Amino acid sequence: MEEARSDTAPSSFAYRLRRDAGGFFSRLRPLWSRRLFRWAAIALGGLLLGMGLFWLIFARGLPDAATLLEYEPPLPTIVRDINGQPVHSYARERRVQLQYSDYPQQLIHAYLAAEDKTFFEHHGVDIPGFAGAVFDYVSKLGSGQRARGGSTITQQVAKNLLIGDEYSPTRKVKEMILAYRMENVLSKQQILELYLNQIFLGRNAYGVQAAARAYFDKDVADLQLHEMAYLSILPKGPANYRPESETGHARALDRRNWSLGEMEKNGWITAAQRDAARAQPLGTVAAHGSSFDARAGGYYMEEVRRRLIQRFGEKAEDGPNSVYAGGLWVRSPYDPALQDHVATALRNGLLRFDAGRGWSGPLGHINVDNGWERELAASYIDVDYAEWRVAVVISRSSSDAQIGFADGSTGTLPAGAANTPYRKTGGPAFSAMKPGDLIVVARNGASWALRNIPEVSGGMVAQEVHSGRIRAMQGGFDSRLSSYNRATQALRQPGSTIKPFVYAAALDGGMTPASIIVDGPLCVYQGAGLGQKCFRNFSGGSAGPQTMRWGVEQSRNLMTVRAASQTGMDRVVRTIKNMGIGDYQPYLSFALGAGETTVERMVNAYATLANQGKQFPSKVMDYVQDRRGKVIWPERWRPCDGCNMANWDGKPMPRFGMEGKQVMNPMTAYQVVHITEGVIQRGTATVLADLKRPLFGKTGTTNGPTNVWFVGGSPDIVAGVYIGYDQPRSLGGWAQGGRIAAPIWKAAMTPLLETMPKTPFVAPAGIRMVAIDRRSGKRVYGAWPGTDAKPAIIWEAFKPESEPRRTIRKEEAEEQAKVAAARADRAVSGGRRRTDADFLEGQGGIY
Repeated sequence: MEEARSDTAPSSFAYRLRRDAGGFFSRLRPLWSRRLFRWAAIALGGLLLGMGLFWLIFARGLPDAATLLEYEPPLPTIVRDINGQPVHSYARERRVQLQYSDYPQQLIHAYLAAEDKTFFEHHGVDIPGFAGAVFDYVSKLGSGQRARGGSTITQQVAKNLLIGDEYSPTRKVKEMILAYRMENVLSKQQILELYLNQIFLGRNAYGVQAAARAYFDKDVADLQLHEMAYLSILPKGPANYRPESETGHARALDRRNWSLGEMEKNGWITAAQRDAARAQPLGTVAAHGSSFDARAGGYYMEEVRRRLIQRFGEKAEDGPNSVYAGGLWVRSPYDPALQDHVATALRNGLLRFDAGRGWSGPLGHINVDNGWERELAASYIDVDYAEWRVAVVISRSSSDAQIGFADGSTGTLPAGAANTPYRKTGGPAFSAMKPGDLIVVARNGASWALRNIPEVSGGMVAQEVHSGRIRAMQGGFDSRLSSYNRATQALRQPGSTIKPFVYAAALDGGMTPASIIVDGPLCVYQGAGLGQKCFRNFSGGSAGPQTMRWGVEQSRNLMTVRAASQTGMDRVVRTIKNMGIGDYQPYLSFALGAGETTVERMVNAYATLANQGKQFPSKVMDYVQDRRGKVIWPERWRPCDGCNMANWDGKPMPRFGMEGKQVMNPMTAYQVVHITEGVIQRGTATVLADLKRPLFGKTGTTNGPTNVWFVGGSPDIVAGVYIGYDQPRSLGGWAQGGRIAAPIWKAAMTPLLETMPKTPFVAPAGIRMVAIDRRSGKRVYGAWPGTDAKPAIIWEAFKPESEPRRTIRKEEAEEQAKVAAARADRAVSGGRRRTDADFLEGQGGIY
């Protein structure tokens, strides 16, 4: 019975459904026969169908107006220098975001007068204005003319931010729907803020603040009434009111005066204010680029950009903190003054080396038959040195050439001002020029003279010792001629600048600065494939047994290779790797700098030596903030609470925890620094000795020679420079690091060093300073080290229990003591004999 009931249940339900439906329609039939009811039903059905079709055509898929509550316009990234001053921006659109309260009320009234007088009265759509726009559209159908918009400010925000600028009635309806929704979500002030920050006003300016800077070089708070009125007319079409053209200027004046009249009609200004503003000229400034100096930083700012993109992405699609849309604020250690010194010194050094070698050829070539001004401007080739300019050869005769510049001006290049030999042919450079060639010239009276960009190049970096902050960086002659950064990207052989780290491994292996190493022939068998390799000194010859110090100061290859062989190349390459220079195989040739590295890595390694073996990663950014000021890099960054208090609160001063990584024994690092101080005093870099301050460093020259180096510095800052061709080839047999690279270093760093105190290198705990004979390395008793450049006796740094022992008989020691005492009597200071205490006091103590 249960199964029978369950089988009949569906059929009985269907029966009841048909019965009820039949009853409903039977009751509806009498009503349907009435004409009024039938028309009402049809109208209701048509209305529902129309609403459905309207939703399908216009409303379906529209974006949510609530997303505008979180809308963030694309903003440029701004870089600040070491002093906190903005110096560079990465932007594809000129834009500055302000809050509604930042805009003067009179400026807001100017835009309302020109764009939407009833903005604070309607709910997103101005019905009379919309009706007028519809009539205008219908009247212009088929004429090819564009009808006037009739859009409110709310509709313009919807168009610009949500649905795009398609010209069609469909878009207009979508605008109205979104405008109505926006008015339900946002306040009038929020809508106006979006509009004033987003609207395009010409000259690549998005937003009113950016336009105020572009047209008047002012902030919005400083604009005068007639300037506000001019900016208010630009949304309708900035190209129509370009002040550069005569027609545009006339249109702009007429439309600006109309806007002023509308402001007066609406009671926002008086008639006197209107007339006074109408009497003013437009007052716009010439079109210009970013307010930042595009030449500032050069290679440095490009390196900052490269690292930002690597971390945060380039475009808005890459994330909320992208370089060209995220509105980042970057604090960098970039030092404009030092950067200028570094750039100038490197450029002058390259020009000095390249002088007399002839013209290296054109920088590039463009087509001069189809608007050379546009072609030249689009090449983005420029030079920032002295009064040099990039020009294009427009035409050439037998006596002179007509040249043109990116600003459209022209000049004459006489043949006599371009008669330097062309390197490829040996003939005059003037004869090798042809129309379209891009050349570099400098003013020479009423005409111009040819200049040459050096074919040789190089890179230089200056870094703080105790933080790793890069203060200056130059990666070539000019970043607008070549963006290839030779300071960070060029892999070059470091030559003898690697030797301090070879000797650091030897010191860790038990040698001392006074250890005797033979400067003599050395050949090693490298296996069946490589055969026997014999090493030689740069100058040839050998000097026999010498101290480690002497070998470093004179940069003796044979002593370095022998020290590496005795220490073990496994230990040597491990030390080099720990210092961040490179990861090399344990071959002896790497002890002489046969591996590849960059200037940045070498400078960081030398800074680690000066910092007693504690390494900080080199950095071109201190921290990065998002558009709201929150620090988003470094990831573990924390503020120094209380660091900027006006008055001391009696509590312990705030301190940060220990940073940096200890990659070398502090005593070993100090020994290497102490040894390489001798390179400046009496070695291969004596060109720096006349700076008369504590400095350490090492020159480097590779086989060929293809690269010349100098890396070194003071206890607080280290810098390094190399010179070489991009495609390595010989610089000439006379080229050495001490002759070419060290003078560049000196020219770049002297202005900075002159502002710094003469601080000595302080020894770490455990170091013992012992007087030794400089040439033999033997310990000396009772004698005082001399002060001349090459004293017979010097102070040497030893680790505990490693200093030389007494090895002479008592009577010999007594005789030496008498001689030393006689010397000391002659070298008195203030009427008394100088003692070890005098030395310690003069050095600020040895710790």
